[in-house]
Amino acid sequence: MKHNMKLNNEPFELIENGSKKIELRLYDEKRRKLKVNDLIEFTNISTEKKMTVLIEALYLYPNFEELYKHFDKISLGYDKDALASYHDMEEYYSLEEQNKYGVVGIKIKKVD
Repeated sequence: MKHNMKLNNEPFELIENGSKKIELRLYDEKRRKLKVNDLIEFTNISTEKKMTVLIEALYLYPNFEELYKHFDKISLGYDKDALASYHDMEEYYSLEEQNKYGVVGIKIKKVD
């Protein structure tokens, strides 16, 4: 199955260049449909460029604080010199949403 998701320019480019390996999302109704070996077509919000990735694994956590404990910051999309904080995800998903749905780390590999 193929899923469609939008991405900001920076994470899109990090996935495209191979450094970002885990996409972070709320585990809401849309993301509960994801399965290993499904495809995701990401659309860059800034450029409308598209890229397809394969879902290699799904990692479920109650919140981003727990998820961040299990992955290195490079695979999550940070530069090696950047301070990685799970609070960064609160810009996109409130604590209330995280508590309601949980979160998912989507291990991905570019296929095109």
